[in-house]
Amino acid sequence: MKKISVLLCVLILSSCEYFNVKKTSSEAILKEELQTFNWNEVDAYPSFSDCDSSLTKLAGKLCFERVLRRHIMTSLQQEIIIVTQDIRDTIYLEFLLSEKGDLTLQKVEVDSLTVAEIPSIKELLNNSLDSLPKIFPATKRGQQVKTEFKLPIIINVK
Repeated sequence: MKKISVLLCVLILSSCEYFNVKKTSSEAILKEELQTFNWNEVDAYPSFSDCDSSLTKLAGKLCFERVLRRHIMTSLQQEIIIVTQDIRDTIYLEFLLSEKGDLTLQKVEVDSLTVAEIPSIKELLNNSLDSLPKIFPATKRGQQVKTEFKLPIIINVK
């Protein structure tokens, strides 16, 4: 009877899937983890040294946009721009910020009247980016990442 109970226990344990261990490769784990990321959101937005790092995520984004907008507007106000008609236009600037903090103006959406009155507007906008203070790139899970964003600028020339 003892031999039968021992044999029965061995058969039960050997038929159990509990002892079968599935091996998972690191590539499979990485692939699964990458699918859970929301690639459209970052943990921390880009920032300038003027923006306090203890700000909330949204406040940090607003501070970054405010500093960038103020820098561009200050640069444009230093230029002598002569127009024949009053210009009041919203220009949309599309930027690419690299993982290293390099800012590039990708696209400028501007009204044709503004381009007719200020033909060098795109060049002036590009030149305004030359003297920007150091930009700290956005981060995602502790890594610096490339980001794209759109910034509206209101041009008012009389």
